[in-house]
Amino acid sequence: MNLMRITIFFACMICFSIAGAAQGYQNPVIPGFHPDPSVCKAGDDFYLVTSSFEYFPGVPIFHSKDLVNWEQIGHCLTRPSQLELEKTRPSGGIYAPTIRYHDGTFYMITTNVSDKGNFIVHTDDPAGEWSDPVWLKQGGIDPSLYFEGDKCYLTSNPGNCIYLSEINPMTGEQLSESRAIWTGTGGRYPEAPHIYKKDGWYYLLISEGGTEYGHKVTIARSKNIDGPYESNPANPILTHMNVNAQNNPIQGTGHADLVQANDGSWWIVFLAFRPQSGLHHMLGRETFLAPVRWDKNAWPVVNGDGTVDLNMDVPTLPLQPFPQVSYNTEFDEDKLGFEWNYLRNPKSENYSLSARKGYLRLKATPVSLDDLDSPTFVGRRQEHIDLTATVKMDLFDAQKGDESGITVFMNNESHYDLFLKQTATGKRVLVLRYRLGALSHTACEVVMPKGNVYLQVHGDKDYYSFAYSTDGKNFETLDKVNVRYISSETVGGFTGIYLGLYATSASKTSKAYADFDKFVYVPNESGQ
Repeated sequence: MNLMRITIFFACMICFSIAGAAQGYQNPVIPGFHPDPSVCKAGDDFYLVTSSFEYFPGVPIFHSKDLVNWEQIGHCLTRPSQLELEKTRPSGGIYAPTIRYHDGTFYMITTNVSDKGNFIVHTDDPAGEWSDPVWLKQGGIDPSLYFEGDKCYLTSNPGNCIYLSEINPMTGEQLSESRAIWTGTGGRYPEAPHIYKKDGWYYLLISEGGTEYGHKVTIARSKNIDGPYESNPANPILTHMNVNAQNNPIQGTGHADLVQANDGSWWIVFLAFRPQSGLHHMLGRETFLAPVRWDKNAWPVVNGDGTVDLNMDVPTLPLQPFPQVSYNTEFDEDKLGFEWNYLRNPKSENYSLSARKGYLRLKATPVSLDDLDSPTFVGRRQEHIDLTATVKMDLFDAQKGDESGITVFMNNESHYDLFLKQTATGKRVLVLRYRLGALSHTACEVVMPKGNVYLQVHGDKDYYSFAYSTDGKNFETLDKVNVRYISSETVGGFTGIYLGLYATSASKTSKAYADFDKFVYVPNESGQ
């Protein structure tokens, strides 16, 4: 008996030991439209930001203890004084932020391509409010900051070259002339420059090839911060453009940032996308993670051969996952969760969580989903290729042409909409409509009784399917349509699919509004 107890004890100890030695994770670490990641470390914590383009609030910010598990803690740009998006074109607005921590202060630098260019905001609490912008003289996009002692350097890419200058990060004043330091290895669009110092060398990390299938990450180094920079003979250090990754389910790897953990290990975060339905992708460019071997005086090596996988069987930092968060939204809180965004600067009077407790109320306005404006729209990113989203809603005080429902939204010219609409004859109909560039097609109309209706979207790798129910249990399928008609490869741009709730009217005098109950988002079992 004693021998058996000892055997069980040691077996348990082995199990605990294996569990404590963290091993492996799944990419992407932040799924859905979260491109251009930048990361910094403050003490034992990591913080990461991504691009947001025409969506408000801008620049989502995430927190992690292990680089694998991330929790969104807010946005850097939450006020119109920080983020002007009026009439912003699709994929305009906020490009490629960089986050850095120096001497107790967090800095976020980015570009509003629809406003005045490059700017910096700062804070001592990344989950709180950030300062108003200070604007910068040096142009280009993808700006980054490097701190050394009491000096702060700015890099960006005006034209097909990386430029460097010294600045005051609190005032935006440029303290030295902009100097060209590297043009890359010959790939188009040299961008996303970040400087790091290691072993007495200044390393300059950039991306080349365009944010498409030929994307890649390259690196150069110099003993002086202003160059000249020597290119790594083994460039690129990260790419899936070669034969060894041509069938990889991850493509377009690029736009990266490096970070060193307290245990001395190095890691790289970067964007990539997951193709579906052939060579199309819907979810936008997502945030991925890979380990980096960086020996003394040597060049960094990403995951052994510069490629990555969905399932990463590698040692990690001790994993510290956050409590499981539901994908569903009850609309019971005073504010929407950080996962919900508006199109451009919203009109706050058109949204209410208090008018009817437990519901989101949307006021219909004449601004439509097709307009370069801010319709009454609130959406969350699609994070999984295979999913089902269902919402319960009702439309009130509607006149001819008033409508409200759910949209699978890529941009103002590319979206699939399932909605309730009031007709001229007083009937209430459920409509399924496809907007494909210059084409707008009504797939079907179903006369509906008064009362609540459940609208449902199911997505898989090839199709979006649409269904409805009046009792929430028995759903009637209406139609399905190919995903590729609103993919990034078809419509262009830099964003990804949002699942949006909206309300529009045909008249400025309309009093129509819609109440939305619980929004249910169900990914498939594998989470892909």
